[in-house]
Amino acid sequence: TVISSIMNIGSSTVGACGDVSRNVMTTPAPFETPEYKYAREYSKAFAQLFRPMTPAFSSIWLDGEKVATVEAWSKEVEHLNIDEAMLYDSGRGIILPDSTEPIYGDRYLPRKFKIGVTVPGDNSLDLYTNDIGCVVVTNDKGELEGFNVMVGGGMGRTHNKETTFARVADHLGFVPKEDIMECMKAILASQRDHGNRDVRANARMKYLVHTLGIDNFRALVESYFGRPIQPWREIAEWKYSDWMGWWDQGNGKLFYGLHIENGRVKDDGDFRLKTALRVIVDKYNLTMVMSPTQSIIMKDINPEDKDDIDAILREHGLLTIEEVDPLNRLAMSCPALPLCGLAQTEAERIMPSYLQRIRAVLDNMNLSDEELLIRMTGCPNGCARPYMAELAFVGDGNKSYQVWLGGSPVLTRTAFPFMAKMKVDNLEQTIEPILAFFIEKRQEFEAFGDFCHRMGAEAIEEYSKSYVLGSVKA
Repeated sequence: TVISSIMNIGSSTVGACGDVSRNVMTTPAPFETPEYKYAREYSKAFAQLFRPMTPAFSSIWLDGEKVATVEAWSKEVEHLNIDEAMLYDSGRGIILPDSTEPIYGDRYLPRKFKIGVTVPGDNSLDLYTNDIGCVVVTNDKGELEGFNVMVGGGMGRTHNKETTFARVADHLGFVPKEDIMECMKAILASQRDHGNRDVRANARMKYLVHTLGIDNFRALVESYFGRPIQPWREIAEWKYSDWMGWWDQGNGKLFYGLHIENGRVKDDGDFRLKTALRVIVDKYNLTMVMSPTQSIIMKDINPEDKDDIDAILREHGLLTIEEVDPLNRLAMSCPALPLCGLAQTEAERIMPSYLQRIRAVLDNMNLSDEELLIRMTGCPNGCARPYMAELAFVGDGNKSYQVWLGGSPVLTRTAFPFMAKMKVDNLEQTIEPILAFFIEKRQEFEAFGDFCHRMGAEAIEEYSKSYVLGSVKA
């Protein structure tokens, strides 16, 4: 089967669905600095710490046989003694009397659980959308001191159900490196024992954090952890970077971020992305990393191979990153129809035309240099993280979308709902008044999302009511 083949080459689909640690994401940038090395190392460690222990997976997909190769990352973190950390019992209720799943128990978690790990300043992975977000903290010598930890993020919501909502994580505090495994276990145990198991729509940890408040949630975690959690350490301001184009890894090698629109690898006429990737892999056997924004990073490139790789990409009809429209570069959508059974309308297939139409409006209003972070989904579940975008379209019916505004350009704040239903044909007349208000009232160097957040839905709506199309240009 496909799943057994994936397992037998050292990868894994364990946890891809289910009420367990669903995935651990880290910054895709393969820099060789101490901070980035720690981020990669501990993301693997957390994946290993919270892996399901049940043999059911191999029984179903591998006929009970052991996989030919253990998960590729597990050997890389053996020195951290993950199993010992997993099974350590402080006597404070984290470890359960279950011989198979000592952390998850026989009921697992109330809902899926997601973890992100990055370095100060690098928010390329939407860290605030995770159940747990960890930020590497080092000293002046580059030595690991510990982690800033945030909790309670999540995107999923349901239309017309106000008890469900997108939420960014709150800052929990700083945890020294020697305590991080136990603290992670304490957070998970808090959700396991106190998360909502009655209403599945409210079962994510974000609702527990929201209900208790961050201070009470911190006290709950500390009751399992057995010690106070230190205050959040001051770190560099967040920036968003997709790591596209050429970069120096820091070890004499290069990496290249290849923009892939909406994550779709395909050959289409003169645009032969799929073939180009095959040619590069066959010739250079490069390691490829999937980015959090649906693109690909090729790493460990010898500098002397740079020009040839550029030539291969150009010969196969691919644009350089400088030639990609910034709207397209920043945009993201989910697959939606026809691939997703939850989709209420189009996303991936219609997003390119939306971006073209928005580009035309921007150009006509002399806003060609503005870079808007735009996202689209075919339903409210939030797979493309639309609620973090400066401008988002969330499908709510056939050829109909909710419009969300005001997310942060550095992905630290959720957007707000602006319009309940926008038909596809009304895109321009919906967007132009908002951009006109932006032209008239923006502060110097203010980003579009920050402007919308500052003004609020009511003021934008009031301005839009009296706006005459075509009357304002920058």
